[in-house]
Formats: sequence, structure tokens, C-alpha cells
Amino acid sequence: MTDTLRPVDTAVPEATDTGPRALKRSIGVVGGTLLTLSCVTPASTLFVVVPDMFGSLGTATALTIAIGSLLCIAVAFCYSELGTLIPSAGGEYAMVSTLAGRLAGWLVFVLSLLVVMIVPPVIAMGTADYLAPVVHLDPAMTGAGVMLLATLAGLLDLRANAWITGIFLVLEVIAAGVVALLGFTHSHRGLGSLTSMQVTGAHGHTDTVTAMLVVSGLAIALFVTQGFSTAVYLSEELEHPRRNVARTVLATLAISTVIILVPVVAITLGASDISELTGGDISSMVTAWSNSAVGTFVSLCVALAIINAGIVMVIQNSRVLFASARDKAWPQPVNDVFAKLGRFGSPWVATLAVGVPGALLCFVNLDTLYGVTGVSVTGMYLLVAVAALLSRRGAHKHTPAWRMPLWPAMPVLLIAVLAYILTQQETTYLLWTGGITAAATLYWALYLRPRKATRWLVSLPEDQQA
Repeated sequence: MTDTLRPVDTAVPEATDTGPRALKRSIGVVGGTLLTLSCVTPASTLFVVVPDMFGSLGTATALTIAIGSLLCIAVAFCYSELGTLIPSAGGEYAMVSTLAGRLAGWLVFVLSLLVVMIVPPVIAMGTADYLAPVVHLDPAMTGAGVMLLATLAGLLDLRANAWITGIFLVLEVIAAGVVALLGFTHSHRGLGSLTSMQVTGAHGHTDTVTAMLVVSGLAIALFVTQGFSTAVYLSEELEHPRRNVARTVLATLAISTVIILVPVVAITLGASDISELTGGDISSMVTAWSNSAVGTFVSLCVALAIINAGIVMVIQNSRVLFASARDKAWPQPVNDVFAKLGRFGSPWVATLAVGVPGALLCFVNLDTLYGVTGVSVTGMYLLVAVAALLSRRGAHKHTPAWRMPLWPAMPVLLIAVLAYILTQQETTYLLWTGGITAAATLYWALYLRPRKATRWLVSLPEDQQA
């Protein structure tokens, strides 16, 4: 891949550009970690994603998540190095464009845009399930309400959002802690059961989980803690980004792994039998270990965790759209609108452009689109790993940045794992994503590339050391 960009002084301003072009540096490692952890939303992962893993992997779920977390270290290393080398609100597309070429960066942006528009409303619609112990609501209406609430919060100053999401995060960590405590104090089996590899079969009999099934389960386990990538989107608003991006990424991965893995181990040990564990009804297990009041408390904490994740995702996704306009990905009138900053320093038009359509998508069947996002995330990570392989050539070799250990083994391992994950996706989702990627390539060939002097000028804002 050629036609790469220089890390600084790349953009050529046009006479029509007005207004501030840089986001305000207002948060440190603690605030960035709170926001990033909220995007990982460990409690909702524990209560939404993990039950499905229990259904297919049984007692091998904790082992699979542990292996996936180890593999995520390679992902975190890539993001840490590239995020400190290329601190831009554009996130993956800024990193890949600078290191692997403008076309590769454009395709990463398109893949991330799919995730931007689809994942938040899908998660938001899950809120109604966890409010059920208190009130029964329509999932679509509830999801739309969560998206609008997240959009309003996204219009505020980032420091204010760090406090809001931090409070919600404390509640979901408490919920995860309650589940862990109850599971360990009601254990029915020893630690050896974590490697016993047992699951309830189709006829109610206990079957053995094969090694290949565990490997297949890594396709989900890899993404259990993947929200740590949010830190690179906040790099323009982090103080001292050359240092703090890596600290935020690695701290978030470590904390989220503990918050998720410890309760999973506790649930595995505390389930009365393999059938109950495979059923994956964690709320019922909590109620059986304690009482209905505790079960309701945990459910409400999960609902807050989902709202919390919605706020952070809107914040993250609006930064991607803002950065694309600043880097002139669109016709100039569109760029001018999306690059506007509001009184709180947030990209308010980009925030509305992400949040309002997300509310409307809550009324659409998103099963197929959700499958497409799985392929999109995998492809995006794959291109980031390729960029990490190219991060130490030319001028980038001497740029001040956090450098990963065991390079280039880490990105090579990641490329191999993600390539395998892609082979496990359904053909329909691969075809949909391939068609969208082909259309994006046509836009590149017919509009962006012929105007390469004035369009898709991926820039790296100058560091502002506080």
C-alpha cells in the first residue's frame, strides 16, 4: 500500500474553512480510563454476551475469555503504539492512513462508520430487558430514548461526561462485584471445573467441549474487552497524548478483564449444575443465591451500564465523523457542517448526526446489520495490525511514541488470529460488507483520489502539552 501521509502538517487549508479545528485537551488518564471503561461496559458484557458463551462453552467459558484477553494484549499493544504515534480523533483511520496509505485509511473509516451507526442502537434496545423487574417497556421505544439521552449528554463538555459515566461505571462494577461474591460463597465445584470443558448437550446430557469449539469461541471472546480502543478516539482531548494514550489503553484492558473474568469464574463455580450454567440465566442465579431485591438491583445496574455505554459510544463516534470532515472526506458544504464545534467544545452537529439516526434505527430489524458490524470490526482490526507492522519505517521510526514489546511478533500474531475469525463469519455478512467496501472504493477512485490535493487530507493536530 502506497500514497502514505506524513504525520504532521499534511492538511492544506481552504479559504472557506472557518471556526476552530482542534478539540480541547481537558482530561487526563483517570478521566480517559473512566470514559473508555464505560465503552467496554463490562457489566453489560457480563450479562448480555457471556450468557450466550455459557450456552455453547459451559465450564470452558472462563478459559476461553482468559485466552481471548491474552490475545487482546496484542491488539492493545498495536493501539497503544499507533495511538501515541498518531494522536488523532480519527482513531483507526488516521493511524492507518498515515502508515499504510490513504486508500487503506479510507476503507478503515468506512468500516468504522458502519459500527458507528449500528452498534449503539442495538445495545440500547437491550435496556428494556433489564428494566423489566421494575417496569415493562417496548424495546424499540426504550432504545430510542436511550440514544436521545446519550446524544444530549454527548453535547456536553468531555470533562462533565467523564464524571457522569464514572458514576454509572461505579454502579456496574458494584453489580459485577455482587455477582462474584455470591458465586464464590455458593460454590458447588472446585477450581478444577474451569478446565473440565463440560456443556449440556441437545438431549440434556453432559457433553465435552472440544478444543476446536474453544478456538471458535475466541471469535466472541476477542471482542469481550475490545472497547479499550476508544482511548485513541479521545487522544486529541487527552493531556500529554504521547504518554497517556498507551496508559489509558493498557489500564482499561487490565481493569475490564478483571471485572468480567472474575464474575465469570464465580458463576461457573456457583451454578448448581451444568444445565443451569449452560442456561445462562445469570439474574435467576443471583436471585437464587440471595433474594429478588438483589436480583432487581443487579438488573437495574446493568440497565445503567447500557445507558452509560450509549453515552460513550455517541461521544466516540461523533469524534470520528468530526475528524473525517476536518480531513475533508466529503464535499466542502458537508465538511463545513460536520466540523462545527459547540459552546462546550464538542462537535455538536456530528454528535446529532450520529445520535438521531441511531434512535431511528431502534425501530429497524438489525440482525443482518449487526452481523455486518462483526465483519467490519474484524476487518478494521486487521488493517490496524498491518499498520502496526509499518509503524517503524522512515520518519516514523524516530517519532516519540510508546513502542510495543515483541514487535513485529505481536501484530503478526494478531493478523493470523483475525484472518481466522473472518473465515468463521457467515457468507451473507461477508458479501454485504464486501459490497459496501466496493462502493467505498468507487467513491475513493472517482471522487477522493482525483482530488488528492484538496480531499482526504488526514492531519495530525499539533500536540498541546498542558
